[in-house]
Amino acid sequence: MAVWMWLRCVLGPHLQRIHRSPDQSRPDGRSGRRVRMCTCLLMSLESGRQMKGYTMMVFASLLLCLSLGFICSSKLVPVSQYVGTVLVCLLGVACLRGWGRFRNTDYVQFITILEETKKNHTPASKKKLRCYDFDFSHWPLDFSWTEVSSPKLSKAGVSLLRPEPRLRGAADSVLHSVRTLPCHIISFVIAHTFGRRMLYPGSVGLLQKAMRPMLQQGQAKLIEEFDGQRNKLVACDGNEIDTMFVDRRRDGGQNGQTLVICCEGNAGFYEVGCMNTPLEGGYSVLGWNHPGFGGSTGVPFPQNEANAMDVVIQFAVHKLGFSLSDIVIYAWSIGGFTASWAVMSYPEIQSLVLDASFDDLLPLALKVMPDSWRPLVQHTVRQYMNLNNAAQVLKYQGPVLLIRRTRDEIITTTGPEDIMSNRGNDLLLKLLQFRYPKIMTDEGIRVVRQWLGASSPLEEASVYSGYEVDDDWCVSVLQSYQADRDVSFPWSVGEDMTLEGRRQLALFLARKYMRNFEATHCTPLPAIEFHPPWRL
Repeated sequence: MAVWMWLRCVLGPHLQRIHRSPDQSRPDGRSGRRVRMCTCLLMSLESGRQMKGYTMMVFASLLLCLSLGFICSSKLVPVSQYVGTVLVCLLGVACLRGWGRFRNTDYVQFITILEETKKNHTPASKKKLRCYDFDFSHWPLDFSWTEVSSPKLSKAGVSLLRPEPRLRGAADSVLHSVRTLPCHIISFVIAHTFGRRMLYPGSVGLLQKAMRPMLQQGQAKLIEEFDGQRNKLVACDGNEIDTMFVDRRRDGGQNGQTLVICCEGNAGFYEVGCMNTPLEGGYSVLGWNHPGFGGSTGVPFPQNEANAMDVVIQFAVHKLGFSLSDIVIYAWSIGGFTASWAVMSYPEIQSLVLDASFDDLLPLALKVMPDSWRPLVQHTVRQYMNLNNAAQVLKYQGPVLLIRRTRDEIITTTGPEDIMSNRGNDLLLKLLQFRYPKIMTDEGIRVVRQWLGASSPLEEASVYSGYEVDDDWCVSVLQSYQADRDVSFPWSVGEDMTLEGRRQLALFLARKYMRNFEATHCTPLPAIEFHPPWRL
C-alpha cells in the first residue's frame, strides 16, 4: 500500500497552491491554512540548500557524461552507457521528489482526493478538489460536447461565417489558384507563426509564465471569496477549456438568476479579466480561457474559438441549468468575436454587451502593417483570422449594448485623440443601418456621426439637445410600430416620416445602443457601468 502511494506521488501532478475552503473562517495571520504556496512541497524532505545540491548533482552528472563521451570516443565506448547514466540520474531525482511528496501529509491528502474524484466524480469529492491548484492537464473531465446531441456540433467544428468567394470560370479559377499559390503559402506561414501570436499575445508561454503569480492570486480570490467552481470542458475539436463558475442563484437577488458569460481580450484570462465587473453587480458569472490560455489547450484561431464558445454555452445550459433566455454574453475587446458568434448561433440568448470591441479585424490589422503588405494582410486576415464581429451581430435580433472607451488607443485606426477612428463607431453604424434602414439614411448617419464625434459628455449632450430629441415621442413611435407588426429586424419605421423625426430617432437609438466610458482600452469596467441593454 505504501509503495503504491509512493508511486502515485512520483507520477502525480505538480501542486502549486492550497486554497482556503469557502466554509472555513478567514485566519488572522499569514501562518493559517488560508493559502499555502506549494512550490517547495515537491521536495519537502530537503531544505532549500539541499534542493540546490541535488540539482547541481544532476547537472554535474550530465557534464561528466558528456566529458567522458569526448574522452572515450576514440575507444568507441557505446553512447548508450552515457544515455543510461543520464536516465539513472533523472530517475533518482524523480524518486527523491516522490519521496518528498510521500512524506508530506498535504500532498498525500491531495493525491488521495484526486484519485477519488477521478473514480467517483461526485459533488462532494469535487468540492474537496476545488481547494487545490495543480496542473490542469490532470484535472478530471467535467463536461464534453459528446454529452449532448446537437446538430450544431461535429468533429469538423461549428459553423462560421465565411467570406463570399468571387465567381470565376473553371479555367480562370485554376489559373488564379496557381498564380496565388505563393500568397497562400506565405499567408499560412504568417498566420501560424507570428501572426497568431501578435493577435493573441496571451497564448505566448513566456507571457503566461510572467503572469503566473497574478493568475494564481486571481484564481484564489475567485475560489476563496466567491466560492468559484473550476471545471474542465472538452470542445468538439478536442481542446480542453478551463472555466470558472460563480453561482449567485442562492443569494436571493434578481441579478443572481442571470448568468453572465464573459469573453476575455487577446491577453485576458478569467483569473484577472472582466469577470470581476458582473461579479460586483451580483450576477452569476461563467468565465473561460481562450484555447492556449491558462489551463486551456489548443491555439486561438477563429474555428477553435467558436468551438470553445459553443461547449461553454452547452455546459451552461445542460450542466449548470440555465436557460438561454437567462444568459447574457459580455465581451471585452477581441472577445467580441466569440460573443457575437454565440448570439448569432443561439438567438434565444437574452442580450449582448460588447465593451471596447470592433466591427472587423482587417482595418486594425492594416493599421499596424506596412502599406506594401496590404494585399497579403487582406488575404491572411480573411482566410485565417476573419474576426467579422459586425456581420455576426447583424444576425442577432436581441438587445445589444456597445460600450465605447473615449480614450481607446487599441481599436482606433489613427490614435486615441481621434475618437472618430474608433472602430466601435463603425460597429454601431452598421448595426443601426441594418436594423433601422429608413431612419439611418444619409441624414441619419450624419447626425449620428456628429454625436459620435463629441469630445466630451457636455458636447455630446449639446448635440443631442440641439436637435430637440423628444425621448417619449421616440419611444411611442417605436412601440407603436412594434405593436402593429411584431416583425424581426430590419424595420421600415421612419419610411413616411419627416426629416426632423428621422433625425430624432437616429440620435435616440444611437444613445440607447451605445454608452461612452471615459477611459483607455485596458481600464477595468466598473460595475456601475455594466448595464443591461436597452429594451423597447
